[in-house]
Amino acid sequence: MKHAQKTLTVRTPEGISFPLPIATPISRFLALAVDLAVIYGAMTMLTVVLALFGLISTDLAGAFWLLASFLLALGYPIVMEWFWRGQTLGKRLLRLQVMDEQGLRLQFSQIVIRNLLRAVDGLPLFYLFGGVSAFLSMRGQRLGDLAANTIVVFHPKIPELDFDEIRPAKYNSFRDHPHLVARLRQGVTPAETGIILQALLRRDRIAPEARPALFVRLRAHLERKVRFPPEVVEGLSDEQYVRNALDALLK
Repeated sequence: MKHAQKTLTVRTPEGISFPLPIATPISRFLALAVDLAVIYGAMTMLTVVLALFGLISTDLAGAFWLLASFLLALGYPIVMEWFWRGQTLGKRLLRLQVMDEQGLRLQFSQIVIRNLLRAVDGLPLFYLFGGVSAFLSMRGQRLGDLAANTIVVFHPKIPELDFDEIRPAKYNSFRDHPHLVARLRQGVTPAETGIILQALLRRDRIAPEARPALFVRLRAHLERKVRFPPEVVEGLSDEQYVRNALDALLK
């Protein structure tokens, strides 16, 4: 029997709900395998370098290898998930992303907690504890995710044709202000970007009386993140404003 994929419904302060597919344990394991291969490759290179250093002091080289291996194994996922907004190389390849379970911006402390608890999730072998926890959890959370209040979601690939349909119909003046675009990207979470994208993709399915109000709320939400100069937004409809903002977010 085929089981329905678990989803997380994120609701914005504007009352907009958006379902996010939860990553399956299998996809997470494959992403982990890629990351372990990356770590193994880095450790192999480190071993070669330290072999030369060992000609001077074998004990010192051994101590440095143990320390560097520990920092690499722990630091790689923490650093990557922080700078890549919840993704490592493996997660990026599998289109997975770590998020706060409420759809809020992921905090550095959450990344540290979930990765520190990998040692527990990995017990007794082959991530048995973590795998069982993710399988039984309604949100697919391993023990580290439960402690850090995080989830791992899957981002389906959006067909290029659909993306072309939501591009701004004219030149996007937002791009003339890269510093404001950068602030917009910092202020808008991945979940919010997904909500905006889905609103534009499904705009023709929205009831005519509800569609204008939806884009009014989305525009107001974006304007609270950052305000573009009046001459830039003058004459833009609410939907066109949202289109321009999404185009800037995804570039």
